[in-house]
Amino acid sequence: MSPLAAGDDGEPLIRWEWISNNLTDDIAEALREHLILSFTPVLLGFLVSLPLGLACARWKRLYQPTLAITSILYALPAIALFVILIAFTGLTYTTVVVPLTLYTLSVLVPGVVDGLAAVPDHVRQAATAMGFGPLRRLLQVELPIALPVVMAGLRVATVSNISLVSVGAIMGLGGLGQLFTTGLQRDFPTPIVVGVVLVILLALLSDLILLGIQRAFTPWERAGGTRRRKTADQAALPGGGAA
Repeated sequence: MSPLAAGDDGEPLIRWEWISNNLTDDIAEALREHLILSFTPVLLGFLVSLPLGLACARWKRLYQPTLAITSILYALPAIALFVILIAFTGLTYTTVVVPLTLYTLSVLVPGVVDGLAAVPDHVRQAATAMGFGPLRRLLQVELPIALPVVMAGLRVATVSNISLVSVGAIMGLGGLGQLFTTGLQRDFPTPIVVGVVLVILLALLSDLILLGIQRAFTPWERAGGTRRRKTADQAALPGGGAA
């Protein structure tokens, strides 16, 4: 048997019968828990980051202190936070959700601020000249233009969380990470392989979904890309595009 198919002790990397026997119980439950623990912090982090980012964009003196605080929070070890929170929240989802929510702020807050900073001043002035008030201008002009940058941060936070959730397995709340601990404790590679594959697939699928949402809400970007490609194709024609 090849090294890719078996370990040194002859144990194959994947036992398909184990997967079929545990698919609807252990694997499905671990995946469900992983989804909850991955996306809840991203949603909560976005709900905190949006008004915080708007405030930092409006009052620029707030941005550097806010960025420093979110960076410090991101540098805190997840395991240490879990241990501290256990004393207050016990072995519950909250113990994992709170640290992961704090980690998302270091990505989402700069995303909101940078996205709003990318809105050209003449666009804001044009909206104001058309009679848009501050709130209407924010909702209908500034946020749609800032959306690609905001979504980029959201995609990074989501994929990062999907990976970080596995750390919670040390407390028995790690979603697919529990398959890693099961495999290590039993010296049984199949759960580990299944967990790794599912985490990668979940990250890829989540990123594609968020990218699709971004493209659906920014149709002008697709139109702009099409125009740029047409211009490049015409420029490549003999005579500099004169057909």
